[in-house]
Amino acid sequence: MSDSRSKTLPPRHRTRPVTVGGVVIGGAAPVAVQSMTNTDTAAAEATAAQVEALARAGSELVRITVNSEDAARAVPRIRDRLAQRGLHTPLIGDFHFNGHQLLAKYPECAEALAKYRINPGNVGRDERFSAMIETACRHRKAVRIGVNWGSMDQGLSARLMDENARAAEPLDGRAMIHEIMVRSALDSAQRAEELGLSADRIILSCKMSGVQDLIAVYRRLAERCDYALHLGLTEAGLGSKGIVASTAALAVLLQQGIGDTIRISLTPEPGAARTGEVVVAQEILQALELRSFTPQVVACPGCGRTSSDYFQRLAQEVQDYLRARMPQWRARYPGVEAMSVAVMGCVVNGPGESRHANIGISLPGSGENPSAPVYEDGHKTATLKGAQIGDEFKAMLERYVARKYGAD
Repeated sequence: MSDSRSKTLPPRHRTRPVTVGGVVIGGAAPVAVQSMTNTDTAAAEATAAQVEALARAGSELVRITVNSEDAARAVPRIRDRLAQRGLHTPLIGDFHFNGHQLLAKYPECAEALAKYRINPGNVGRDERFSAMIETACRHRKAVRIGVNWGSMDQGLSARLMDENARAAEPLDGRAMIHEIMVRSALDSAQRAEELGLSADRIILSCKMSGVQDLIAVYRRLAERCDYALHLGLTEAGLGSKGIVASTAALAVLLQQGIGDTIRISLTPEPGAARTGEVVVAQEILQALELRSFTPQVVACPGCGRTSSDYFQRLAQEVQDYLRARMPQWRARYPGVEAMSVAVMGCVVNGPGESRHANIGISLPGSGENPSAPVYEDGHKTATLKGAQIGDEFKAMLERYVARKYGAD
């Protein structure tokens, strides 16, 4: 699949393509969406169920924590359960202090994973790091070297701080943290190559929790390497704060062509589906015209002309309907993910927006004639009335999709 980057955007920062399972990250491949489970990996069935939910929501890679022997033993079972359900989503093992031991003791775990995530701030670059890289080489696996500002390499930090203090023009504290992050990633990647891991199996990340810090670090990183880059704020936060912060940071970098795969690290609200982070990642990429995943609903915000909330409820109902239908539509109707749908609330902008969409409906506002014209490809094709407008419009959507995107 080629990159669908809009011609209005700057050129993509070219990186080495890395194959993770069946997914290519970097090079000319589209920016990939990934996510992470929050189940106890040792609970194989619960973890497989959450991986399935994330994959069916559109996550192209899923990371799982491998922090114990029970978790390591469960990884092959999770992979096999997914395969039985027709899913071959690449699994990424998230390793920290004891990863070298787990990979050595459980080679079936090492083989079942498509990629290993290593944090040099926790692992270091000593024999533990070497052991994990050598395992990756032996099993021909990709590795993400993931630097995190909450767990920076203390030895490297001290050395670079000393060098900076002696410099003629020392960096300020914030810029120095950025430099430590980048150096940690690049030095670790160089060490991995020295150990035999080829550059086309290395992905780098330098995760920060501040928007401006993340932008600055990845700009610096992109200037100094051509490794594939994983983007994401660490600990983005809860609800709208996490969504806004992630969007603000990633949109700037993606707009500049930086980034090959993204993960939105949202803190899920109590009872909320884990799949929310996948939807946000997709919507960021779709809003930037980098990829299309699901037909988008254009809807007005409401005003004094729309005293009824019916158009709001219908807009949500239509968006949910589109997402529910996409697994079947995607298989049968190539290109449907780029379709635009309008659900408008009054006569002021309703007809115009509906004409601009592939298919749109303009509902009556306060005091307007109780009828709802429907437009398809700029032409009025029907006027709906009565209590069944929503059902009738969804039926028209089905017919439109089959006619517009179906095989000749």
